[in-house]
Amino acid sequence: MKIKQNSLIISCQAVEGEILHGYGIMHLMAKAAVYGGADGIRANSVSDINDIQKTVDVPVIGIIKAVYPGSDVYITPTMKELKALLEGTKVDVIALDATFRTRPGGEQLADLVRYARENYPQVELMADCATYEEAQNADRMGFDYVGTTLRGYTADTKGIAIPDTDLLKQMTSTLKAKVIAEGGIWEVGQLREVLKTGVHAVVIGSSVTRPADITKRFKKEFEALK
Repeated sequence: MKIKQNSLIISCQAVEGEILHGYGIMHLMAKAAVYGGADGIRANSVSDINDIQKTVDVPVIGIIKAVYPGSDVYITPTMKELKALLEGTKVDVIALDATFRTRPGGEQLADLVRYARENYPQVELMADCATYEEAQNADRMGFDYVGTTLRGYTADTKGIAIPDTDLLKQMTSTLKAKVIAEGGIWEVGQLREVLKTGVHAVVIGSSVTRPADITKRFKKEFEALK
């Protein structure tokens, strides 16, 4: 399945160290999200993806988060994670870190893209970017989707307010790839502004599926009143 125009995609993830990790409940998060109207799901790990695809019938963007010494790239960083997704799931889209940062072992993004295209042409690819230059590069490489997932999370974009609607406007007006807005969308007002940029789809995560983070935001307001 392809990600349709104006899709609302909900990220249902819990990595090691997070409260909801290890309980096998992400498929229920996905079920609740789709019940509420989600048009797609973004998920991490082969097991969660497979459970989710057994539970809901919407497009799934799959990733594997893996930490390697000496590299800040952790979203589907190497051929190992890419092959695990391609061989172990029936995922519709695979997202990869498409920043200019050095990949583990000196692997190259172009090699991962080439492998996926040659061996699993039916699987679409999403580039998780932080800057316009990275988005341009991913577009030239032929990614189906280019997202702002890593805006504000890399050394050269740290501190930039997200969602960055100026960046989204620049991307939607110049790139061939479909643009997916992801990152920092907590309020309906922010979503309205993002949609005005002409993005193909929107991914929302923490503000829907991370109750600890949601609670912290409300608690912060209580503390401010003391």
